[in-house]
Amino acid sequence: MNSPDGIWVKAMDGLQKELSSQVCERWLKPIRPLSLGEGELTLGVPDEFFKNWIIDHYGPIISLSIKEIVNNQNFKVGFELYNEQNQLDIAITDSANQDTKPAHIPTIPQGFQEFTFNNRYTFESFVVGPSNRFAHAASMAVAQTPAKAYNPLFIYGPVGLGKTHLMQAIGQSILTKYPSTKVLYITSEKFTNQLINAIKTGTTIRFREKYRNVDCLLIDDIHFIAGKESTMQEFFHTFNTLYDAHKQIVVSSDKPPKDISNLEERLVSRFEWGLVTDIQPPDFETRTAILRKKADRENLHIPDSVTFFIADKIKSNIRELEGALIRVVAYSKLVGKEVDETVAQEVLKDLIVADQKKITIDLIQRRVAEYFEIRPSDMTAKRRSRNVVYPRHIAMYLSREMTSLSLPEIGEQFGGRDHTTILHAYEKIRKDVKKDQKVKWLVDKLMTEVKK
Repeated sequence: MNSPDGIWVKAMDGLQKELSSQVCERWLKPIRPLSLGEGELTLGVPDEFFKNWIIDHYGPIISLSIKEIVNNQNFKVGFELYNEQNQLDIAITDSANQDTKPAHIPTIPQGFQEFTFNNRYTFESFVVGPSNRFAHAASMAVAQTPAKAYNPLFIYGPVGLGKTHLMQAIGQSILTKYPSTKVLYITSEKFTNQLINAIKTGTTIRFREKYRNVDCLLIDDIHFIAGKESTMQEFFHTFNTLYDAHKQIVVSSDKPPKDISNLEERLVSRFEWGLVTDIQPPDFETRTAILRKKADRENLHIPDSVTFFIADKIKSNIRELEGALIRVVAYSKLVGKEVDETVAQEVLKDLIVADQKKITIDLIQRRVAEYFEIRPSDMTAKRRSRNVVYPRHIAMYLSREMTSLSLPEIGEQFGGRDHTTILHAYEKIRKDVKKDQKVKWLVDKLMTEVKK
């Protein structure tokens, strides 16, 4: 290992565990070890642009890796352009080794990213409605002026409603506007796994270099780190480093920060420094717009009656909604029938039956009314006596917890009440559940009754 080739081969083995396969293929594979001098390894790169990019983006992690290999913290790593002679030497070496092919010099990508963004997840393809309008506006603001509008930005909501779409739209928009920006999108599960690997292999310094030297960090499903002490501690310090350096942080979760069980209070506090915004299940009009946009994108002709039928029956999340449309179209092509409402009913009958078996607000209202010995009609009435208002608030809370309906849709089934009324009731009972064991017991008991 006292040769430049030996050191670089060993370094590559370690770097491939730390960096993605795309990064290794694009940036590390073209590098050639040129010479080993007294306390310095010189690596060859194909051109000046490549050299500057490597030094700016991967220089620290390459240097750390090689210092560990040679066990010398004062060891230096330099980069030089290929000259005619060492290009010839490389060509001769490669031709003598049948397993080695000349490296393809890649096109310089715009920005830094370990994850390849889904090019469909853009702001242009995101359907905006009452249930997601604020989250969309906040995401747009962050993309326009990173680390200045809302930092951090915390987006929460049930699965399949567009959190990942917005996060990736932010990342792609930033890269479009500011091509040299270092943007990193990752799930918190992968973040955790990489940290575990870094601890096992003694490469936590490189792990930190990677995550603390970006301009925008987007972490999906942050609730995954809750209860994992080492991961929470590492993320806490990563957050502080980026925030203090005025770098943008965006995270998503299925719940607001204060409702994530076993999440350290200091992380909850930091997430609330910026903007916390939610995404709710889309209403009928938004579901219809989503289906139409999906049809346009796939060049599908779908009658309005079919779009309305699917939007009316599939209310859980956007993934199931779009999946139902594709299922109907695929079936019609397979059997050679026109897409119409009859075909849609036939194809989606299992989904519709399952949906009909789901918990409804009417069921919740009846179970709560039975328990408190009031009339089910009191749930939708205008009466404001305490013996009615409190059970009504409980029912509103359960409706949001146990169904996928949006706040306006819930309000409609409580006598046409405004969505802000539903939200107020939900927040009130949620706080009572957290601080009062009797209320928690009551809510748990009613949930059990509803599920019977």
